[in-house]
Amino acid sequence: MLSVSQPSVSKVLSHAEQQLGYALFDRVRGKLIPTPEADQLFVHVKKVSNSIDHLRHLAENLRTAEQGSIRIAATPAFGVDLLPRTIASYRESHPETVFHVETLHHDEIAIALQESRIDVGLAFEPEFIPGISRVPLARSSFVALTPSDQDFGGRKSVSITDLDGLDFISLDNRGPLGRLLSNHIESSGVEVNHVAYAETYQVAKALVAYGVGVTIVDQVTALSAGHDLIRRWPLEPEISFGISALHLDNAPLSVVCQRFISHLKDSLGRFLSG
Repeated sequence: MLSVSQPSVSKVLSHAEQQLGYALFDRVRGKLIPTPEADQLFVHVKKVSNSIDHLRHLAENLRTAEQGSIRIAATPAFGVDLLPRTIASYRESHPETVFHVETLHHDEIAIALQESRIDVGLAFEPEFIPGISRVPLARSSFVALTPSDQDFGGRKSVSITDLDGLDFISLDNRGPLGRLLSNHIESSGVEVNHVAYAETYQVAKALVAYGVGVTIVDQVTALSAGHDLIRRWPLEPEISFGISALHLDNAPLSVVCQRFISHLKDSLGRFLSG
């Protein structure tokens, strides 16, 4: 596996043990068994190896980064409609700009930024992460989605208590919005009938369209294209949260990225008001 001879490996191992002053392996019935000292060293060696891999990824991503391009990652809710239409409208006046687009979950966006794989991240209510700055873009809120024939007595908005007893499609609570909504439902004392759990909000929206149940999603998902067989209901009282662009503290944004973030903020405002 190492493409070297067995005597060479034995020689290197012997040299390492001489430098350390203790054995790394015991020979037991023809097999090499790691000593307790070797096991302890391996834990730390693995951390060093992961750091080297991280450095290698960082160096490669810095080498391949293109001037005049924007590498952006967004959570899936933005990637369905808002981000594609924003990129399209931006390129109408800046056709020379090249985009590299990824859809990632919140924790993956932070890793992609730290590895310099992307320039900008787009996320809901991002948690504070050392070394990553947030540019506030807009405030949004939750929206209840029901099949189109659902009625709540002629009202134009609903509350959590109106969903009591209904078949409910729950959102993944690993992300900040999922946790925010889950905590609100639990504190309300409402007993919803959980019939499905969706990792992405667009899947929850599709399940509503096909009559599986009702759900509560972010406003961006609710307004995104696709699945017309649903009805949107403002949630009362309103549960709001922020939308931010993310970037590294120690990597100033290029002029083209700053220009796109400004365009994204305007586009997001129009999208949410529509």
